[in-house]
Formats: sequence, structure tokens, C-alpha cells
Amino acid sequence: MIDDLYSARILTLAANMPRTGRLDAPHGSGHRVAKLCGSTATVDVVLDGAGRVADYAQAVKACALGQAAAAVLGEHVIGAAGDEIEEARDDMLGMLKSGGDGPQGRFADLRMLKQVADYPARHASALVAVEAALDAVRAAERARLSGAA
Repeated sequence: MIDDLYSARILTLAANMPRTGRLDAPHGSGHRVAKLCGSTATVDVVLDGAGRVADYAQAVKACALGQAAAAVLGEHVIGAAGDEIEEARDDMLGMLKSGGDGPQGRFADLRMLKQVADYPARHASALVAVEAALDAVRAAERARLSGAA
């Protein structure tokens, strides 16, 4: 049962998470904590002139599921708009909570976490980096609108 949850692919991704650390001058940052398990993700972003992610860094302390999701983000987030990240988050929620297919497009690799649906206590950990990334982009967008970025 647990072997199905922590597949070789998930463990490999978790061990090779790209874009770790923090940015020196982010346009926006997001921080999320999965209260049930204590997984955390802090994400920094820089947006380009079109409002897409131009630079990204993440500090993630999570189980292999949360780290694997963060690895997918780190691999595919450059060039993404906030709406794409929001759609991926919503599709992940649907996949985990109501049997949806999961994210498509640049974040389709998050579908590898589909089996987490059977483990509700792990949902928040699988989502923590995605939600922190969305928070960071939305913070950067708000800063841009207020003239701070």
C-alpha cells in the first residue's frame, strides 16, 4: 500500500528538486504550511513584463509527495502565468478530492500524484508547494498593480 504511494518516480523527483533556495529580490513570495503534517513551502518569484514567471525559487520541507510536487513546479514553472498555476491547483484539488483527471499542459506531471487521493491526510502535503507558488505569483501581481514591483 505505502509502496504504491511512494513510487520510484516520486522518490526520484523528491530527491532532485530543482530551483531550491530563495531569491535575493523577489517580486512576490508565498508561504504555506500543511497543518496536519507540518510540511512547509516558501516560494519566491520574479515576473516578466507579461506577468509570467521569469525566475523562481522554493524552500520546501515536506514528505516525498510534497517534494515531488515541488520538483514538477521547479521544472515547469518558468513562463507560466498565475492563471495556469491556479488552474493546476484547482485541477489537483479535483483530482485528489473528486476523482478528476488532474492538471494538463505544462503541469500535467502532477498527475503522478493521483494515488494520493486515497490518502486524505496527505492531500495538503501534495498541494503545499503549488499553493505557495500561486500565493507568490498573486503577491507579485498585487505589488505590480500597486507600483511596488
